[in-house]
Amino acid sequence: MAEIRGTCDERFTRVRDTFAASLAQDDVGASVAVYVDGEPVVDLWGGHVDAARTTPWERDTIVNVWSTTKTMVALCALILADRGALDLDAPVADYWPEFAAAGKGGVRVRHVLGYTAGLPTWAEPITVPELFDREDVTARLAAQPARWAPGAVGCYHPLTQGFLIGEVVRRITGRTLGAFFAEEVAGPLGADFHIGLPVEHDHRVAPVIPPPGGTGDAAPGLPGEQPNPAIVVQDANRAAWRRAEIPSAGGHGNARSVGLVQSVLASGGAVGGVRLLSAAGCLRVLEEQFRGVDRYLGVPIRYGIGYRIEGRTCSWGGWGGSVVVVDLNTRMTVAYVMNQMLKQGALGDSRGLGVVLAAYHGLATAA
Repeated sequence: MAEIRGTCDERFTRVRDTFAASLAQDDVGASVAVYVDGEPVVDLWGGHVDAARTTPWERDTIVNVWSTTKTMVALCALILADRGALDLDAPVADYWPEFAAAGKGGVRVRHVLGYTAGLPTWAEPITVPELFDREDVTARLAAQPARWAPGAVGCYHPLTQGFLIGEVVRRITGRTLGAFFAEEVAGPLGADFHIGLPVEHDHRVAPVIPPPGGTGDAAPGLPGEQPNPAIVVQDANRAAWRRAEIPSAGGHGNARSVGLVQSVLASGGAVGGVRLLSAAGCLRVLEEQFRGVDRYLGVPIRYGIGYRIEGRTCSWGGWGGSVVVVDLNTRMTVAYVMNQMLKQGALGDSRGLGVVLAAYHGLATAA
């Protein structure tokens, strides 16, 4: 059995048991965190950082969380909207005039956050190294036409959404998305999450491990299309990927930091005496942007402002298994982050779901 370390409130022992079972069966190394009212009630980690299981996963181990990073992007947009610096109803071109090219003047900020902007990928082939040039990839998106009328089709944007919102943030603040997040979110909260990882943190990074039998698999493309770009798991283990700001998929953190940041929404906008949003600003995440079958994922879904929503809960996860769930009713946030990726359904696998269900059991027990 892998050693589990950290703290766990006695009400949430089922979370610890579920985590232990996952480490014994599917995981190599991982961390889980549960926050209630912004306070940590579960902060656990265990297993190993390497597939050979020679180096233990430590308290400060971090890993690339793929699309769980998108929740950080959405939170930045919500913060700017709450400050009055960003109008979610405004055309993207109001902030980024070049974006109006090719008939995209009607694409609004909320279309991008709600996956109905019609720009799920680049029109021309693009390679992974080219993603590291922010100016080039955003200029390409600005120049190309949308596939569908704004708001007409729900289609997950695996990589483009972060660059689109990131450029809007840069035009408003003069800072890249990674810099804005570091200075306005992670820094004030003391959260160990990074969009663009400085070299001094490399020694703490656990490499992501491909799903069993899938070492060369690329992230899926749109139905009937080849992935563009063709990202493979090993791309995230390269220094160039870590240095680049890839706002949709390149964030590095652990369950503690993911849960801490996202607990801002569950706690009415303030955590640990740091207020990032008003209570009303938090509720905007629940504004429905799309309800139906997502063209990329192929499953029924409801999108709010940058998150999947169900009732008063918002969530999202990353390729291979990481996930965060934020419940505005119970004021609980649950995060699960790991290095061993699994082949999964469109909305994740059972590991993160098991942790979430165990946390709800603990909440019910507490009540």
